[in-house]
Amino acid sequence: MTQSTSEIVARCEALYEDLSFTAAREWKAAKEGRKVIGYMPVYVPRELIHAAGMLPLGIMGGGDNLEVVHGDAYYQSYICRIPRSTIELGISGRLDFVDGMLFPSICDVIRNLSGMWKMLFPDTYSKYFDVPQTYKDEIGGTFYIGEMRELLRDLEQIAGHKISDDEIRNSITVYNANRELVKELYTLRAQVPWQAPASEAYLVIRAGLVLPVEEHNVLLRQYIDAVKAEDRPIKDNSKVVVTGMFCEQPPLNLIKSLELSGCYVVDDDFMLVSRWLIGDVPTEGDPVYNLSQAFLHHSMSTAAKYEPNQEEKGQFLVRAVKESGAEGVIFASTSFCDPALLDRPMLQNVLKEADVPFIAFKYAENSGQMQPIREQAGTFVDSIKLWSAA
Repeated sequence: MTQSTSEIVARCEALYEDLSFTAAREWKAAKEGRKVIGYMPVYVPRELIHAAGMLPLGIMGGGDNLEVVHGDAYYQSYICRIPRSTIELGISGRLDFVDGMLFPSICDVIRNLSGMWKMLFPDTYSKYFDVPQTYKDEIGGTFYIGEMRELLRDLEQIAGHKISDDEIRNSITVYNANRELVKELYTLRAQVPWQAPASEAYLVIRAGLVLPVEEHNVLLRQYIDAVKAEDRPIKDNSKVVVTGMFCEQPPLNLIKSLELSGCYVVDDDFMLVSRWLIGDVPTEGDPVYNLSQAFLHHSMSTAAKYEPNQEEKGQFLVRAVKESGAEGVIFASTSFCDPALLDRPMLQNVLKEADVPFIAFKYAENSGQMQPIREQAGTFVDSIKLWSAA
């Protein structure tokens, strides 16, 4: 049955707002022996979890609808909100069905959160998943293969069975398809942003954090086709790239506020796990080695990732502006996010050299007052139009 964009988006928004993760709970309950492995933002090799027959569940914090009562007792006030809201999800029982948690190498806060999780939930598997800090195959590549092999052994213990290379190859194939669909949606947004608003695309892509990847592939295809079939009015907005939101996610109202201010968000770093690896991962040969090579040589750039070539620093933003046809960049970093805030001056210098206009502000996942952000973004859009006219 063909669905309209509004129907698809409504379903995705319901998934987004469901802090009990009902869809993942129902998936687990539908068949005896199923397992769910949660993971924090930015990147984990979801292919390995999928190959074990488990559901990778993206945990992006509690958003703006979760009242944090217990979580504030575990972290200082000068720490971003995502660890506190994640602790709240755990203590309040919202993640009591999860069989394990992966904490990828993002920053010291997430590293500490992995240890805290082990103390709070000693009966649940918990792992700090490290990634290479040097990108030489014989060093970083060897290290990362070892990390993935160790994770595979842990997943085999939880699942109670071996994970074959063919199962990993099959998972790589399915996730290759997912990344290709996400890429198609981003390309569509850049070309006709009025047809696929960022606030809608965000919800559709985020649904993949709680759904089986096969189901999410169908959902992405349905949304893309529905968008192409509809005719929406064009607004006199300016195209912008938004960056700095790779970890703690923005409130949905923040994205909508940017759109209301006159912005077409044509590229961003939301939920990088969905598009971290660039291009297809090969399925011939050793699949773990192939995943390692993709991470080292064919992955996204972000403040949370080591940049071996300093001359390349920030060039990913310049390319994003050119490829998406953007007219400016908005730096939107969560408060107290060391990776994003420490990187920002260097990235701004690169944009200055490339003559790309930009602004910057900070937010928290529970930001309530959007009017100042809307006014700042609106002023930025007006200045872009004045500069371009001049």
